[in-house]
Amino acid sequence: MSTPYILVLYYSRHGATAQMARQIARGVEMAGLEARLRTVPAVSSECEAVAPSVPDDGAMYATLDDLKNCSGLALGSPTRFGNMAAPLKYFLDGTSNLWLTGELVGKPAGVFTSTASLHGGQETTLLSMMLPLLHHGMLLCGLPYSESALLETRGGGTPYGPSHHAGGDGKRALDEHETALCRALGQRLAKIAGKLEH
Repeated sequence: MSTPYILVLYYSRHGATAQMARQIARGVEMAGLEARLRTVPAVSSECEAVAPSVPDDGAMYATLDDLKNCSGLALGSPTRFGNMAAPLKYFLDGTSNLWLTGELVGKPAGVFTSTASLHGGQETTLLSMMLPLLHHGMLLCGLPYSESALLETRGGGTPYGPSHHAGGDGKRALDEHETALCRALGQRLAKIAGKLEH
């Protein structure tokens, strides 16, 4: 049997969502479970060219086996008009075989997002990412208000999942509350996955 892990799967164009993914992975590891960081390639309407299997930098591209074999999932995307970005949606649209076989049923999952503006669709993006996870039968894990950073944040953070206000240029670093909420989601997913495995 393979080592249990939480898959931290994301798309990040300018790096803000990748920052969040790394903090979520850190939270997973703080709770004693392995975190597997994976991303998805960009999609283009101009051609059907296949992206290389290994990106130039950052996390490796996700495979369906990464998703199938995970003990839990953290799914992240920047906001695109209040929805998840097309590359992540494209990847999820290709998971119907996992849906048909019920591979993800009963596994914990959480979502996270980043936006250029403070009210740029954080909550709707988080909700849009939850829908395919519900179809897969996953157990959604948000952030409870027992996380004090949720009440103190002046940037991102919602009970639906961590969020980050990256600014118009996408360069604003995670603040202390956003970082704490990312780590909290990672810890929560790891702890719940650990309980479900036993």
